[in-house]
Amino acid sequence: MDKSELNAHLEQHFVHRMGWLRAAVLGANDGIISTTSVVAGVIASGADTHQILVAAVAAAVAGAMSMAAGEYVSVSSQADSEQADLEREIYEFEHNWEHERDELALIYEERGLNKELALEVANQLMEKDPLEAHARDELGITETNAANPIQAAVASAASFSIGAILPVILIIALPLEKMGTTESSFVISAIAVLLLSTLGGIAAKVGGSSVLKGALRVGFWGAAAMVVTAYIGSLFNVPV
Repeated sequence: MDKSELNAHLEQHFVHRMGWLRAAVLGANDGIISTTSVVAGVIASGADTHQILVAAVAAAVAGAMSMAAGEYVSVSSQADSEQADLEREIYEFEHNWEHERDELALIYEERGLNKELALEVANQLMEKDPLEAHARDELGITETNAANPIQAAVASAASFSIGAILPVILIIALPLEKMGTTESSFVISAIAVLLLSTLGGIAAKVGGSSVLKGALRVGFWGAAAMVVTAYIGSLFNVPV
């Protein structure tokens, strides 16, 4: 089979999407859940529309900044650890070349190659690019899953903002003054759960997993968060 025939029969994989998909889905889900939960709690407390809107906008802005900062710090720590490991490998190449080659050969041997072939493969890969070979096969660091703090922070903040703006739009669009507290909270929460389930299904589809499972999982936990927050808000029963 030549290269063109092989490319025509290659199966589709989704792992290359996991980095940005995780950050984007987490951000959007959190934006919808946290902002709608705040809205449900404030509505249940008896606040008026202006107070509800202020609380929603504040939750949206604070949440977006928190997501960006949290992702940046978290992924930066991961990137620092990866860089430290790579620098350690470079040092070992300079001082213990044969040991590093044998270490790589042992990895291939454990994966099923015989000892002679494993050593030959290790030799050839070490000659071409020792750091890439050890990063991939010893440390599990590849271009696909390497930490990117800026990308993660921007994706999280942007996706959170997109998710958080939806409850804000609902507050502006719905006639909350004419609706009772229970009805307002239910309508906004129900729409939010529907959006969450849709988002969960889309994310599962993009990631190559079960759409129904993804939709139900996200919808259930989103609904649970809103119910708990609304109950806590109802305990106060006064405008905030």
